[in-house]
Amino acid sequence: MSEKKLKRDVSGWLVLDKPYDMTSTQAVGKVRWLFGAKKAGHAGTLDPLATGILPIALGEATKTVPAVQDGQKVYRFTIKWGEQTTTDDAEGEICARSDVRPDAAAITAALPAFTGEILQTPPAFSAIKIDGERAYDLARAGETVVLEPRPVFIEALRLVAHDGATSALEMTCEKGTYVRALARDLAHHLGSCAHVVKLHRALVGPFGEAQAVTLAELEAAADRDSLLQPVTAGLLLLPEVRLTPDQASAVRNGNPVLLTGPRGPVALEAAWASCAGAAVALGCVEMGRFKPHRVIAG
Repeated sequence: MSEKKLKRDVSGWLVLDKPYDMTSTQAVGKVRWLFGAKKAGHAGTLDPLATGILPIALGEATKTVPAVQDGQKVYRFTIKWGEQTTTDDAEGEICARSDVRPDAAAITAALPAFTGEILQTPPAFSAIKIDGERAYDLARAGETVVLEPRPVFIEALRLVAHDGATSALEMTCEKGTYVRALARDLAHHLGSCAHVVKLHRALVGPFGEAQAVTLAELEAAADRDSLLQPVTAGLLLLPEVRLTPDQASAVRNGNPVLLTGPRGPVALEAAWASCAGAAVALGCVEMGRFKPHRVIAG
C-alpha cells in the first residue's frame, strides 16, 4: 500500500514519553507514520538527550498547539559539577574545568536568585534563529554565536539530591526557559562550572506523566486511536465558552456571536469555544461577543 493511501484524517493528542537519543522531529515523524496521519506537530522541542513529555498533535489538534506550548513546564535534571561543555550538556566537548564543588547548603542558598523573572542567555546550541539560520547550525559550523539575554519566568526551583559530584534539581517554569542555561548560570554564580547530564520533562501544560505513552506501548497497541487524548485536552487551561448549536454553526463559518445569559463573559484575551463537549474554535471575547481566530473542524 502506498504512503499516500495510508494517510488519513485523525485528530487528537498523543502524549509521548520521548526516549533518549531521539530528536523531537524524529518522534513526530514516527508517531505520524504509526497513525497514518495527514498532519502532525509537537508542542515544545525536547533535546535528543532529554526524555519525557512530548505532546504530539495530530490533525485538528495542531491548531491548539500554541495553547499547550504556553502552559507551564516541569523539568527534573541532573548536573555534573566541575566541567562545562560547548553545548552545556553531555553531547558537547569540555571547554572549561573547575575544582570547586559547591555543597548542598550553598546550592540551596543560590536558588532564589534563579526564581521569578530573570534574564537568561540561551545556549549557543539552541533552535533560536539568527538571520534565518538556527543557532545550533551556526555553532556547529564553527561560527561565533551571540544571543541576547531574554526574560524568562521560573516559578519554582529546588534541590532534590546532592552527592558532591552531581546535583539533581526540579524546576517549574514558563516557555522559553533553557535548563542547560540555568545549569551553566547557576554554576558560574557559585564560582564553578557544570553541565547537564540527565534531563527529563514531567509536564507540559495540561499533559503529564499520567497520560504518557512510550513508543514501545504505541507500537504494540492493537487500537492506537484509543491512546489519543481528545483535541479538547490541549485546551483545558484556557477559559471555555459554551455555545448553542446555532452559535457553533455561526462560529465555524468565521462569524462572532453574542454570548447570552447572566454569567456570559464580557472580555477574555484568550478562550476556546465548545458545543456539546466538542471544540469549535480558539478565539477571544470582546464586549460580550466570542470572536473566532482559529476554527476547529468538528
